[in-house]
Amino acid sequence: MQDIKYGYSIQLQMSFSEAVVKVKEGFLSQGFGALSEINVQEKMWEKLQKRMDGYLILGMCNPKLAAAAIDMEPNIGLLLPCNVIVRQTESGVVVAAQKPSLMSEIVPTPGMEAIAKEAEEKILIAMQVIEGNTL
Repeated sequence: MQDIKYGYSIQLQMSFSEAVVKVKEGFLSQGFGALSEINVQEKMWEKLQKRMDGYLILGMCNPKLAAAAIDMEPNIGLLLPCNVIVRQTESGVVVAAQKPSLMSEIVPTPGMEAIAKEAEEKILIAMQVIEGNTL
């Protein structure tokens, strides 16, 4: 797993559609579901007639953690849900997930750090499940 400035990234050797299923299953194992699904490839063609490889943005949400964060800071929804991308490359499929810990840097509300830390731990486990490295 690669640690990037604002997220975590892994590379998979499978088809794009298989990767999407695997990502949803991996995140579900940690209590996350997809609140939104944006097919960027489709939208770029529809709006700009621009061809591109598969690119999907999943708005993943763990309801328990989201509810706690919203109770603590009602405007936290500006930073939710946790985005996960699935994108086709020449060498495979890249899956990247945002770092919830960045939320607690932006929103210093007492207690937010603990929620962000728990979300990040669950995302890291989900990414390991997706990679096939179950704990």
